[in-house]
Amino acid sequence: MSPIMNETNPTGWILYDDSCGICRRWVPFWEGTLRKRGFEIAPLQADWVREKLSLNENDLLQDLRLLLANGEQLQGANTYRYAMKRIWWAYPVYLFSIAPLGRGIFDWSYRKFATHRHRISNACKMPGKIDA
Repeated sequence: MSPIMNETNPTGWILYDDSCGICRRWVPFWEGTLRKRGFEIAPLQADWVREKLSLNENDLLQDLRLLLANGEQLQGANTYRYAMKRIWWAYPVYLFSIAPLGRGIFDWSYRKFATHRHRISNACKMPGKIDA
């Protein structure tokens, strides 16, 4: 499946790790909210994503990513910042995430979660997709 540039012309694609149970549940849960802001979603494991990003497996699955329609890429906490800035009710969290002290806390929290997301998913009994 390749990205579809139709009449909606997405701003970009939020790319998540489909092998992470939490990511697999939460990113699609927010799809409607993201779509209203011009974002589509896709798993990092999709063939078109792997081809477009040209990253090795370890780097590809390390972080949530945002692929903008112009080819620019963001990853990790910056993906959240980019999206939150465009969602009125998430804007206060965005402001916290860019404030000097808040930025450090936000980035640290994101990194801790991203590093341990598979353990957290397993503990919460939220299995991800297993590639066959």
